[in-house]
Amino acid sequence: MDAQLKKYQGIFPAFYACYNEDGSVSAARVKHFAEYLLNKGVTGLYVGGSSGECIYQSVEERKAILEAVMDAVGGKLVVIAHVACNNTADSCELARHAERLGVDAIAAIPPIYFHLPPYAIADYWNAISAAAPNTDFIIYNIPQLAGVALSTQLLQEMAKNPRVIGVKNSSMPTQDIQMWRDATERELVVFNGPDEQLISGLAIGATGGIGGTYAVMPELYLKIYECYHAGRMELAREIQNECCRIIYKMCSCHGNLYAVMKEILRREGMDVGTVRAPLPNLIASDMDVVSCAQQMIEAAVQKYVKA
Repeated sequence: MDAQLKKYQGIFPAFYACYNEDGSVSAARVKHFAEYLLNKGVTGLYVGGSSGECIYQSVEERKAILEAVMDAVGGKLVVIAHVACNNTADSCELARHAERLGVDAIAAIPPIYFHLPPYAIADYWNAISAAAPNTDFIIYNIPQLAGVALSTQLLQEMAKNPRVIGVKNSSMPTQDIQMWRDATERELVVFNGPDEQLISGLAIGATGGIGGTYAVMPELYLKIYECYHAGRMELAREIQNECCRIIYKMCSCHGNLYAVMKEILRREGMDVGTVRAPLPNLIASDMDVVSCAQQMIEAAVQKYVKA
């Protein structure tokens, strides 16, 4: 792999939105959370994406979050800033801001709501990239939420832009990772997105992983990555399967998955607030499920990491 791309190998938690009790963005909690993940040994952070509740935040709030992250861990972790908004102008503003802060890369989903033709998506992405001309650009493919899927032809068109260095692939078929790796003449990095199949993504060619549940159990995903690259496939598969069971448990609540994970973190002394409406918050009947999920994480970490 090209030396300039090696920094994108590894485990990148998708950073959670951090709020005060009144629902406003908390710079202090952002910094504390970033430092917490730094101390866990992750490679980098993916800031301002789906897990960061970007769709429910203003441009100024998203700037404040990224500023706090960079204050805390800039130069210590690889930081990828997701900058896409519902319009090109705001996306470009966030891209310029991210470059001024010195992030390693910016990323963007395609425009949502209207189903635009591929050439319009390419124009959108290239405009964002042009706003940060000295910063790597990563395409974020998440068709189940964006409503449009990356195609080989669109990726090949985007690869004409030398700042495009890879894809965060959150589509469910692991086959897509292989397709993106083979689509262009020059090497691209491809991140596995679905947490439930990190080991599968690595096996088919993913450079690393960016995941929404990584931050609540980073030790387990770091161990999967370590075991995979050490050739300890049986153990890697065993830990992956346990992570899947934990995810299924967390997703069984009335409250949103991120509300569950934030509550688990709060119980462990890392209070990042809760989720922003319209994401549903936890209700009383969720608390036993949260406790069960927390116990599952603690048991898995004890068994696979600390033992």
